[in-house]
Amino acid sequence: MKVLIFGKDKNKIDSLVKKLGFEIVRKTPEIVLSYGGDGTFIESEFEFPGVPKVILKNSRICKTCSGLSNEEVLKRIKQNKFAVKELWKLEGKVKGKTLYAVNDIVVHNKNPWHGVRYEIYIDGKKLGEEIIGDGVVAATSFGSTAYYRSITGSFFEAGIGLAFNNSTEPFNHVVLKENREIKLKVTRGPAIVYADNQTEAIDIDNGDEVLIRKSSKIAKILSVD
Repeated sequence: MKVLIFGKDKNKIDSLVKKLGFEIVRKTPEIVLSYGGDGTFIESEFEFPGVPKVILKNSRICKTCSGLSNEEVLKRIKQNKFAVKELWKLEGKVKGKTLYAVNDIVVHNKNPWHGVRYEIYIDGKKLGEEIIGDGVVAATSFGSTAYYRSITGSFFEAGIGLAFNNSTEPFNHVVLKENREIKLKVTRGPAIVYADNQTEAIDIDNGDEVLIRKSSKIAKILSVD
């Protein structure tokens, strides 16, 4: 079984992976071993989209990690004692580019001294009036325990969640069905758009639109629990 180890301290488990009979490769892996925490998994999915991931613990903050030891997890993978968990992604289309996210797509004010003004449309129908604030977070159910939860104090198990960050609205979130299309139109910028913990951000300004919806692309996690 050809595996690629992904993570800042990946050399720490090289010997364990080899001892259990895996072949370590640098490209075209059958499985990616994400060695770190939740953020490392998100990064590994960005670098190797769609390739099955095994999440190994190297962090105290890892909600997606197994409670078993890394060695036991790898043994079960080697014995084909696992289930494949599929996570659907969000896609955000803006200025001719498409962003993909396992957790969330974020629109945030670029200037910290000024809020961004924007309008939200659900399947073409305007939601409320113009909103003023720091921006919006569109999250999957998987990502609802991350940035979305820090804004709303809640999470959800199905659908797409919209969290309004420091907004003028009397409510701070809505949860929509997975098949809904969301359009955000900037009425006063500037702002930026980014996905998950990716470092690349797209600048947007007055009149620019961001289209967000469920993507056909998925992430795969091999679960041994």
